Amino acid sequence: MGLQKGRTKAREADPVKPVDDKTVDATLPHLPPVVADMVRFQRLTGCRPDEVCSLRPGDVDRTAEVWLYTPESHKTEHHGRSRVIAIGPKAQTVLLPYLLRDADTFCFSPKDSERKRKESKRTQRKTKVQPSQQDRSAKNAKRRPGEQYTSSSYGYALIRACERAFPPAAPLNRREGESVSEWKARLTTRQRDELKVWNIRHRWSPNQLRHAAATEIRKRYGIEGAQVALGHAYADVTQVYAERDMTLAAKIMKEVG
Repeated sequence: MGLQKGRTKAREADPVKPVDDKTVDATLPHLPPVVADMVRFQRLTGCRPDEVCSLRPGDVDRTAEVWLYTPESHKTEHHGRSRVIAIGPKAQTVLLPYLLRDADTFCFSPKDSERKRKESKRTQRKTKVQPSQQDRSAKNAKRRPGEQYTSSSYGYALIRACERAFPPAAPLNRREGESVSEWKARLTTRQRDELKVWNIRHRWSPNQLRHAAATEIRKRYGIEGAQVALGHAYADVTQVYAERDMTLAAKIMKEVG
């Protein structure tokens, strides 16, 4: 159980606010296609960032109209609670292409994302790609794309996309050819404060997608609907409650997700 608000002198963290769909839609074109689909899937299902990163084909039960995703591990498992995420038809459409792989392979992979980025660049070339230029990746690169996104790498991808989608106006923006250190040294204290405010207003995180889903579901189905669809904690978890909760969650996601 977490500490209640006001029980310590530590600074209270600011509450996570939902991101609006208009902001999400404006960010999507600046994301790699794989990460853009992660965003779409998370917004539709309301799952946690680590749950979208850990998703594998073998974790998804597709026998019913509404699919059921059971993460291998989850936030509340040490309390003896089960976690099942209902996947409605819209989210199924996003996810389906990523299920055509080995059952234990992560659906959303940085390696896949990098491959698609290279393929996209090659298709956009106006001149023919020479055999020697088919793959010019550094053979001994220190950092190579991994098999799985983490919550951190997922979040960083969103930050970079927000920087491209919502660049601050001059003189706060970084000039062409200007290094990060030169850019920061050029800004006055007041401009740094203005930039900080700009970033707060125009940068968003994966957790805000979950809150956006929760806000929508609560408005349409009430607090109980939000609890069962988002997997919030319960005071009493019995088999009877679990069966009722998944029935309601599936109903909600059939309409919402």
